Amino acid sequence: MLSIDYFVLAIYLAGIFGVGLFLSSKNKSSADMFAAGGESPWWTSGLSSFMTMFSAGTFVVWGGIAYQHGLVAVVINLCYGVAALLVGFFVAGHWKRMGVKTPAEFIELRFGASAVQFYTWAMMIFRIVGVAVSLYSLSIVLVAMMPLADGNPLQDPTTGNLSLMWAIVIFGGIVVIYTMAGGLWAVLMTDVLQFIVLNLAVLFIVPLAFGQVGGVSAFLEKAPEGFFALTSDKYTMFFLVGWVVIHFFMIGAEWAFAQRFICVSSEKDAKKSCFLFGGLYLCSPILWLLPPMIYRTMDPNADPQEAYILACRAVLPAGMVGLMVAAMFSATASMVSSQLNVFAGVLTDEIYRRVFRPSSSEKHLVNVGRLFTIALGAVLIAVSLLIPYLGGAEKVVVAITSLMVGPLLAPTIWGLFSRRIGIRAIWMTVAISFILGLILKLGLGANGWLLSGSTIALAEWIQANGTTVDLIIGVLIPVSILTTMHYWRGETSIGWIRVQKQVSDVIAAGKVTEASALPAIIVGGCLLVCALLMFGLIPFNESGHGILAVFGAVLLCISGSIFLFIKTQKRRTLE
Repeated sequence: MLSIDYFVLAIYLAGIFGVGLFLSSKNKSSADMFAAGGESPWWTSGLSSFMTMFSAGTFVVWGGIAYQHGLVAVVINLCYGVAALLVGFFVAGHWKRMGVKTPAEFIELRFGASAVQFYTWAMMIFRIVGVAVSLYSLSIVLVAMMPLADGNPLQDPTTGNLSLMWAIVIFGGIVVIYTMAGGLWAVLMTDVLQFIVLNLAVLFIVPLAFGQVGGVSAFLEKAPEGFFALTSDKYTMFFLVGWVVIHFFMIGAEWAFAQRFICVSSEKDAKKSCFLFGGLYLCSPILWLLPPMIYRTMDPNADPQEAYILACRAVLPAGMVGLMVAAMFSATASMVSSQLNVFAGVLTDEIYRRVFRPSSSEKHLVNVGRLFTIALGAVLIAVSLLIPYLGGAEKVVVAITSLMVGPLLAPTIWGLFSRRIGIRAIWMTVAISFILGLILKLGLGANGWLLSGSTIALAEWIQANGTTVDLIIGVLIPVSILTTMHYWRGETSIGWIRVQKQVSDVIAAGKVTEASALPAIIVGGCLLVCALLMFGLIPFNESGHGILAVFGAVLLCISGSIFLFIKTQKRRTLE
């Protein structure tokens, strides 16, 4: 990275930091802090959901799969879009209709306080570990691109680059601070800004990469045989169908996504946000997975996990590498901030307020929520720093907790629609699925404790068909248990009655919120800054002036259109 790249990265980090602090003034209640006061525009919620799916793995893992297997990586990511569209049709509106501030509030209504405690700690442990691994992976990727001058206190003397420890502390600290200050508003708006930066960087890379390889036709000719097949021996049609179902559970029931459906102003907007999320995932994967696919024709012997980085280095002009580093940071920052906000909300509203201080003022709850955000962020950074010293321990933890994702999320989906299931369905689903998962994945896995002469054949099949086993544990077993319990139990659950009363009270109250115009103003302003940045990079490059100018002009036009639209809407409102 050159000095101009560091300048671009610094501008980006300062921008999202500033947005978080600016939005802190909107947090006057816990509903503002953790549900954006129900005033989030649907497009803001949809773009935030889109970004929440990203992490460093998008570039490293999926970039590596795209480099090795080609188009099948795009097809797998299209499954997220299909799942999101299904959630938009069947689930998203239900979350908004109930009038809850957090997903945990629904869990308490539907299944009781003990279920909230179980969900909170089980999902928090899983997510903290998973996000910590993503933050660590992101830092590994970024430090390789960030050499520092000798004597810099942030430098790792053995590599000459940014120290891994400081990368984790700095990048993690920035996310914690803007999430703590701005709450869900900051998460939503920084996600939108990160969406802009990510797609700007990717859109910039694609034409340059095609130009480097000799054009689209040359890429098609040089690509290896089978590179554009829709499935492979490992990623079969059965896998794709299962992938859609698993992510239907995830998008429809995981708290970070459910929060996006709660924070908008109406059921219709909740559905529209999910449709936007799904629509983007049906068209964008081909764009952000093209760079590693194209790079396969440039260097067929590269390390697949480094393909995305190498493609960026090969084609990006000065200043744009810094923007790509910002995009990679954005991918994981969105995931981190979403999880920090949702679990800080649960700890504040469902545990602190209900258990310790039922009479707390809204101002006090906002301050407590910020403290919980800082505490969770500190734990997250600490776990990230400890990962190199854990050896394989974090893999075992992630493997064990991942066995619980499908069994945990499926009962929530059932609870939205089935009037019969109760808390017993959660205990049965989690217990049976988890025990079978331990046996199949760990007991009969490599070096498992159940390996013997009679189980060798079964163990070999399990180890050779890991994705199929994951689908059995994450989909077939939970669905079978919940379906059986629905038809086996005849009476209506008391939790269902509580939820219906809540819905009736919300309808009777007739409270209506309107989407805020502030997000559009912030987006318009940030696009203007990006446009000026494109023009400002021209003097620092000997070539590529035309494409920088085109990108700058397009961003300038989009920014102007947004401000014109805001002005027109304001005039109509006054009339």
